[in-house]
Amino acid sequence: MPSRKMEDLHAMDAAELTARLGDAEEELANLQFRLGSGQLENVASVKGARRMVARIKTLIRQRELEAEVAAGDEA
Repeated sequence: MPSRKMEDLHAMDAAELTARLGDAEEELANLQFRLGSGQLENVASVKGARRMVARIKTLIRQRELEAEVAAGDEA
């Protein structure tokens, strides 16, 4: 069963996903900075943020590939 986060991501359009990706990458950079400076208590949050970036990028790429296949079928 997909998680609620993934259901939310699947419901977004391309522009929303791109914006969400920017936010997730910014959050990851912030967490990594805090980890390096010793201010981060929950180090597992870096792993979660990294996985969220990967999920979003994967979903964007899947949609790109689906669009290419659809365009190839039309031609």
